[in-house]
Amino acid sequence: MALQAEVKLRQRLERRPGRGRVGPGLGRGLSVVSLMVLLWAGYVFTGRPVSLVIDGHAVQLRSQRLTVEAVLQKFNVTLEPEDIVQPSPGAQLLPGQTITVQLARPVTVDVDGRTIQRLTQRRTAGEILAGAGITLNARDELLIDGVPVSNPAIPLPPPSPAPADHQNGAGRLLAALTPGGVMASARPQPVRLIVHRAIPVTLNDHGASSTFFTTRPNVGEALLEQGLTLFLGDIVTPGLGARLAPGMRIYIQRSTPVNIIVDGRTIKTRTHRETVGAVLAQAGIALMGQDFSRPSADQAIAADDAIEVVRVREAIEIEQALIPFETNWVPDPDLEIDRQEIREAGATGVIKTRTRVRYENDQEVWREIEDEWLDQEPRQREIAYGTHIVVRTLETATGPVEYWRKIPMVVTAYSAATSGKAPDHPRYGITRSGLVAGFGIVAVDPKVVPLLTDLYIPEYGRAVAGDTGGLIQGKRVDLGYEDDQLPASLYEWRDVYVLTPAPSPDQIRYVLPEWPQR
Repeated sequence: MALQAEVKLRQRLERRPGRGRVGPGLGRGLSVVSLMVLLWAGYVFTGRPVSLVIDGHAVQLRSQRLTVEAVLQKFNVTLEPEDIVQPSPGAQLLPGQTITVQLARPVTVDVDGRTIQRLTQRRTAGEILAGAGITLNARDELLIDGVPVSNPAIPLPPPSPAPADHQNGAGRLLAALTPGGVMASARPQPVRLIVHRAIPVTLNDHGASSTFFTTRPNVGEALLEQGLTLFLGDIVTPGLGARLAPGMRIYIQRSTPVNIIVDGRTIKTRTHRETVGAVLAQAGIALMGQDFSRPSADQAIAADDAIEVVRVREAIEIEQALIPFETNWVPDPDLEIDRQEIREAGATGVIKTRTRVRYENDQEVWREIEDEWLDQEPRQREIAYGTHIVVRTLETATGPVEYWRKIPMVVTAYSAATSGKAPDHPRYGITRSGLVAGFGIVAVDPKVVPLLTDLYIPEYGRAVAGDTGGLIQGKRVDLGYEDDQLPASLYEWRDVYVLTPAPSPDQIRYVLPEWPQR
């Protein structure tokens, strides 16, 4: 192998550009290098084969050393007294010999306020603690690498996985078997044991006393371990963050659960207060004005009591009742008929009432009339109506007609067939006045137009008020037609002219109804 290396080196040098033959000095140097390589190769390959096994990881080596100890020293394998080596370090090394090394595991024990560090071959926490003279009591807590364990006799967890370089055990061992030391990288990962001593604690929970053992560091965690539920209003002495000590006494003063119903909502709270008023004050709920509570503020409370806060307000209501005024109609001979003048406007009377109303939680509970007075007296209205008759002439298609009154009226149409009687009825087609229904006979309200009054209706012609109808009220006229001439639809306003002669004043209705309205 060395000879091949020398030959290759010579060939590369001879091929370098700008160079001639190898000089005498360089040749002698290469010879020296070649000799050293040959001596090294001979030393290595003439050494004895050795199998070195450290914690189950084997590496094949060759060594000129004659003893186990010499081989370990050669590869910087530094042992501790707790490590186990087979064969013993002083044993002679035989060809093909296997050297087995079982390294002790680093262990740190935190117990009773002190830290103990050991190297050990023991495989369980119980053995390690026993070897250190540490006794576990039944209620003590043991943690292995931060994880609580219930049985100290279970084997310790295996060492941590390989480092991030993903080397296997043999690869790490080879890396360690170099000048500079092997044990730092090959020794098992350390394990940490923590012993929490259980201490006795006496608990007084609202008068009920008990004793328990715990390994928790403070009051809060110890109570949580016991499965106790604490409410915000409960008082714990010492405080939840206080550190535990053997024989410590913990007192819990329980709060009382109370429901407060106020302003449309229910507040669930707990308290140490003894009266309703004190509970409301603790909750920041004020009784203002006439507010009160059920039960009353001075009453003692019990568990799960419901306290209702009643908000009280009073309101003053002013109501008014109207007194209608009367209308006095006064005839005026200087005014033409169907004209009116308001001489006095009139005024509605007003009676006012002041009432006090009490509300509890926005619900009315009572009302009381405190005062009633006449705020305004009614004042009579006076209207003058015209009685002066003026005869006028109207030019029509059939010649002039004289009339003494013009009345705006709603015009509709009817015939005998629509009057509500069957054709075989003995009164079929007979009007209220006894005239036969048909064209020229109209139905009116007799209080507006007396029966048998002569009329003129534009687009209809002369007519006689000869009939009435249940729907013909006020200023309305129903125009009569033959059955075969009845318009499909008719409803409109027209001026109806009342023809001369005018009746005597005592037969005239000077003030007509105001319906229907245009």
